Amino acid sequence: MTPLHVLAVSGSPNRSSATRAVIQNIADQLAAAGVQVDLLDLAEEPLPLFNPEVSHQSVTFPKLKSRVDAADVLLLGTPDYHGSFTSTLKNFLDHFWQEFAGKTFATVVASYDKGLTATDQLRTVARQCYAWSMPYAVTFADKADVKDGQIISDTFRQRVEMFARDIRVYGTVLAQQRRADLEGTDASFLARLRKK
Repeated sequence: MTPLHVLAVSGSPNRSSATRAVIQNIADQLAAAGVQVDLLDLAEEPLPLFNPEVSHQSVTFPKLKSRVDAADVLLLGTPDYHGSFTSTLKNFLDHFWQEFAGKTFATVVASYDKGLTATDQLRTVARQCYAWSMPYAVTFADKADVKDGQIISDTFRQRVEMFARDIRVYGTVLAQQRRADLEGTDASFLARLRKK
């Protein structure tokens, strides 16, 4: 069986981000359970602003595309900016479309207002790109749940552990079906992505 591969994307432009700390915590739990994890920190690996006329011809694009192609799950972390997700994360998402088809989106949102609109908008992106979305997100408030890069709330820690477990379990189920659909001949929305 092919191991699950998760691309964990920290979409905060802040280098001391609580979002990054939570994404790292989930990534560590997944790796400890045998999941292959690739961490993309957009503060450390910034992308030029997406331009559909030139971005896919950039010398750096093939490497980024290969990381997205390898992923079964996109673990996406963002602070809540004005009820939405960051332009940093939006810019990353704009670079891709078909690469997300049939994959799973799992979202982490730092917010003082539950992060519902940012979560819903990321689910909309998943739907528009024919991806699946976890039925719940992990949301948290900076100082109440995370301090100095550490999770300090027991309730939040338990939710993060549940989320990591569910990403692993349901991400694996969907990844196996995606591979079967790409290799098979049945009618499927992934049929257009099959290698000829």
